[in-house]
Amino acid sequence: MAKRLGYRYIDSGAMYRALAWKALQAGLDLGDEKRLRDLADASSITFEAAADHLLVRVDGQEVSRQIREREVEQASSRISTLASVRNVMVTRQREIAAQGGVVMDGRDIGTVVFPEAGMKFYLEARLEERAKRRYREMRVAGENRGLEEVAEEIRVRDDRDMTRTASPLQKADDAVIIDTTDLVPTQVVSAMEKHIRNKISAGGRSQ
Repeated sequence: MAKRLGYRYIDSGAMYRALAWKALQAGLDLGDEKRLRDLADASSITFEAAADHLLVRVDGQEVSRQIREREVEQASSRISTLASVRNVMVTRQREIAAQGGVVMDGRDIGTVVFPEAGMKFYLEARLEERAKRRYREMRVAGENRGLEEVAEEIRVRDDRDMTRTASPLQKADDAVIIDTTDLVPTQVVSAMEKHIRNKISAGGRSQ
């Protein structure tokens, strides 16, 4: 979507994964909110668009592959519940957007980070389909986990994100809902683009 609009793409979840990776490298206690907040304050997390994926760097080191590992994924899910860490990340995300048009995804983008965004989408799919997608990604990456285990991990993460005190996962009232269960990625992007183009034609803004 970002490519079609000529905007920058920001994966907010990758920011938390990058911080989690750095915390694990430093051997930090994932329950120590003060040290994790300080780590977030002192860390440089940047993105660079590559041919078919996003390069993620922490303090200049490229960690795109490392942040997708299971240990980092689980650590990220824990630290993302910490309010002061989220405050640092939200500030960073807003600073990035202030530089110009962006397409940003994440579980609190339309409700907390950019509640006044001109266009919001809430993408959903049945749990079993989401588990299959994640399972296929893991197989490609060389991870060998059962489909039922993957589904349970997704369910637990959803529950954690929806019930956390800081920036819980919610659908923005003005978000366009797209059920992606039976759609391929290009169909999802085309559906989103149609809504955006219609809004631009009607005189709205798309940022």
